[in-house]
Amino acid sequence: MQGWFGSVASAWRSLVLLVMLSLAGSAYSATKTVLVLGDSLSAEYGIARGSGWVSLLERRLRDQGIDAKVINASISGETTSGGRARLPALLRQHEPQVVVIELGGNDGLRGLPLKAAEGHLRAMIRASQDANARVLLVGMQIPPNYGRAYTQRFSSMYGTLARETGAELVPFLLAGVAEAPELFQSDRIHPTAEAQLAMLNNVWPKLKPLLK
Repeated sequence: MQGWFGSVASAWRSLVLLVMLSLAGSAYSATKTVLVLGDSLSAEYGIARGSGWVSLLERRLRDQGIDAKVINASISGETTSGGRARLPALLRQHEPQVVVIELGGNDGLRGLPLKAAEGHLRAMIRASQDANARVLLVGMQIPPNYGRAYTQRFSSMYGTLARETGAELVPFLLAGVAEAPELFQSDRIHPTAEAQLAMLNNVWPKLKPLLK
């Protein structure tokens, strides 16, 4: 009898282990849609199609067996105002589980009021969350020639919004790139194709957990 009970217990342990392994393997199994709403930094400005960090993201998802599709709704020159205007239709059309917001750089470079930019970003985060999407906010920095107060307030805007809304945050998309002049195109604003992997690696650690 003891041997029979031992066999049953062993069988149950095996079954539990198989279930646990199955659940672990299916953590990424349900198809997810990732919507990227950005500007020229995400729209492959000045580089070959398919070489930008968003395209590299699609490949990494495939390579890691994560069942997710990426919708790149980025437009060169986009501002937070433009992104806010476009977002509702994109949410209805694609019903994303994750929304990546990479906007604000053009607002800063044009010296637009930061209170307005912050309001637009907040509205986009809230709209995405109301649509049951997780949000990844991608931070940016601007050159110091805009004045210390403006540049500091600009860079801190992203962290403030992330804390307020619960969105995940990439502090600076161009970390590890901004310090390397050779990784920029001749306009000194847009990264080269060689910089795109570093940009993806800045985003990936915060994005991957949102896909579970």
